[in-house]
Amino acid sequence: MKRNHIYNGDALEILKTFPDESIDCVVTSPPYWALRDYGVEGQLGLEPTFQEYVDKLCTIFDEVKRVLRKTGTVWVNLGDTYSGNKEGKTDNKVSDYLKDNSQGISKKATITEKCLCQIPSRFAIEMCNRGWILRNTIIWHKKNAMPSSVLDRFTNKYEQVFLFTKLKRYYFDIDSVRIPFETNEHRPDGNTRAREKGYNTKLGTKTRKQEEQAKQFGIPTNPETEYQRNPLGKNPGDVWILTSVPFSDAHFAVYPEKLIAPMIRAGCPENGIVLDPFMGSGTTAVVARQLGRQYVGIELNEDYIKLAEKRLAQQVLL
Repeated sequence: MKRNHIYNGDALEILKTFPDESIDCVVTSPPYWALRDYGVEGQLGLEPTFQEYVDKLCTIFDEVKRVLRKTGTVWVNLGDTYSGNKEGKTDNKVSDYLKDNSQGISKKATITEKCLCQIPSRFAIEMCNRGWILRNTIIWHKKNAMPSSVLDRFTNKYEQVFLFTKLKRYYFDIDSVRIPFETNEHRPDGNTRAREKGYNTKLGTKTRKQEEQAKQFGIPTNPETEYQRNPLGKNPGDVWILTSVPFSDAHFAVYPEKLIAPMIRAGCPENGIVLDPFMGSGTTAVVARQLGRQYVGIELNEDYIKLAEKRLAQQVLL
């Protein structure tokens, strides 16, 4: 396996050539089902049913599991698809094949027309069935999401990112992604907070009213367990509000660098290797190198590899 290199070819076949437990972290966004035609034979995403798509995608991640270290993390950004209509398929970059055949493809998927196919959920469940541990479902809230002309539902403004691991213990540096607190207010010590909440601090008990609240809402009955502010900042949580930044040279499915930077910081040790089996325009490689990590990419489309290499070369010049 060549480090800091993008392989051209089918993800599954190239992954089979990589050694066992050689990757520290995976950050990727696979092609979504029945939404875009990237113009390459054998591409993922044009399967006749979403069941076939999910099975094929999870089979690729079976091979990812083999090459991932025991301490590794896997981050997958995946969007959904509506069944039996052409929503999202009228962009001028979408092929005539999808414009003409999207309805027929979706009808084969045995789901009612206009219904969300729930592909991210189906993918996550199948990954768990195959032994992965799902640690988080992160909501990527797109602050400047594309407007929609649809009149019988709300505009979609989010996508999901799944965090998977092989084992219960894995590399995760939460301190590297903590968010500074907005104020520097003083947090009272345990006894002060206890008195404010109605504790009898000498006995470590609560008033009857507070005991009832504790039973109902799970409030801790010991003042020593009260929350203490971490001086490094707060945990970012699982809803990330980001503004998308367009990249004019790339295909339109580029995810923002700010979305994946926390994944690499938290999920990959310094100088570790980040894999993207669907490299696209190279955002994962660019961010990995910015953060002092190495990268390995796989991409089926030669034009995207040239684009990614151009971005990486510009990064070196800067």
